[in-house]
Amino acid sequence: MDRYSGIYYQEGEDSSDDPENTLGVDIILVPEPITLRGVGSVTIFGLNNKFSSELPSTLHSRVAPEEYKETIDKINRVLRKNLPTNARLLFFGCFFCCCTFGCSFWPVICSSRRTLRLLHRLLERENRNLYYKLGLRWHLSKQHLDASNLLEYVILIEFLPRIPIYKPD
Repeated sequence: MDRYSGIYYQEGEDSSDDPENTLGVDIILVPEPITLRGVGSVTIFGLNNKFSSELPSTLHSRVAPEEYKETIDKINRVLRKNLPTNARLLFFGCFFCCCTFGCSFWPVICSSRRTLRLLHRLLERENRNLYYKLGLRWHLSKQHLDASNLLEYVILIEFLPRIPIYKPD
């Protein structure tokens, strides 16, 4: 009964002897996130009016094409509903800018923030219901355009690290 009362390490089992793993912590490699840029023709305050529903090649084995297309269609529906209003408000804001000393831009700024909040809520709901279970996380992120200082909202699809459940603590 005595020999079972403690934990004994055999040769080669101690993870602190490994020169690559000096802290005893396993390093989990995660692929680079996938960036989905807008493909529409109109961009208002960095938010494009459409995203492509074509499945990226790196997601072929992780997500069903129908699920991906449904999520992108939901995002495009929110954008299709809200961005025309933002465009009209921006036009009127530019037209009345001199008379109102710039205060006519507040409605379009508030409307743009509302659209972003709707998209954040939509992506969080989709993550909670589907993508966290698949090891993915979708979220909006600001990124610089290719050769300028302008910012654009893109959808980042990050791969979540898998936790090794069969390895003891």
